[in-house]
Amino acid sequence: MTQPPILSSQEAPASPQVSPALPDGRPHPPHQAPRWLRYLELSVRVLVRLYVGLVLVVLPWTHFWSDNHFLLLIPHLAAIALNGFTRGIVSGLGLLNIWIAIHDAIHYKE
Repeated sequence: MTQPPILSSQEAPASPQVSPALPDGRPHPPHQAPRWLRYLELSVRVLVRLYVGLVLVVLPWTHFWSDNHFLLLIPHLAAIALNGFTRGIVSGLGLLNIWIAIHDAIHYKE
């Protein structure tokens, strides 16, 4: 019969490597992520913000907002949610989200 593989080591874990300090005594700065990963993160962040912003701009003015089952359960909330002022605030937050996404995309520095 074969023996099962050993999944854990019996030795004590090695101590973490301590990076030497700079000549003036300051520690080394942490390593940055690769350039492609930072660009990918920016792209995903901008796309998500654009999508959420577009949804927030359009959703309050569609039938999904007014024909909501949740609003039938809480009538006091329906009076607030169907108010034009509330719809305008939600759309304004969507425009703000779109503006932040465009600003991040334009002012990206490597």
